[in-house]
Amino acid sequence: MHELAIADAVVGIVSRHAGGRRVAAVEVQVGHLRQVVPDALAFAFGLVAEGTCAEGAELRLEQVPAATRCRACGAETEQTGWPMACAACGSFDVQVIRGEELLVTCVEVEEDLAVSTSMGGSGP
Repeated sequence: MHELAIADAVVGIVSRHAGGRRVAAVEVQVGHLRQVVPDALAFAFGLVAEGTCAEGAELRLEQVPAATRCRACGAETEQTGWPMACAACGSFDVQVIRGEELLVTCVEVEEDLAVSTSMGGSGP
C-alpha cells in the first residue's frame, strides 16, 4: 500500500510548513496515473497525522485526469484508458503532459492555535 508512504510524505511537508500551528486542511493534487486509492490515502493520512500538527486535518484530494500530447500531430487528448492514443490521429506516440502529479497545493493553518509536534514544530 504505497498510500501510507505518500501520507507520511504529505504529513512531513505539512509539518515543516505549518510552523508549529495546528493544520485545519491540506489540499493535494493526485494524478490519475499515480494509481492512488483516495479512501486508502485518506485513511493513511489520518493514521500518520496522529500526534502531529496535522492531526484531525481535513484532507482534500483533487484528482487530475491523465492527458497526452501527440508527437505526430500535436493534439492534446484527455486519456481515459489503455493504451493511450491520440484522439485526433490515432497515433500511440504520445507524451504524458498531465496525470502524474502528486502535489501539496495548500495547507490551511489555524493562526491562533500553536501545537507541539513530534516532527519538530513547537508551540509558544
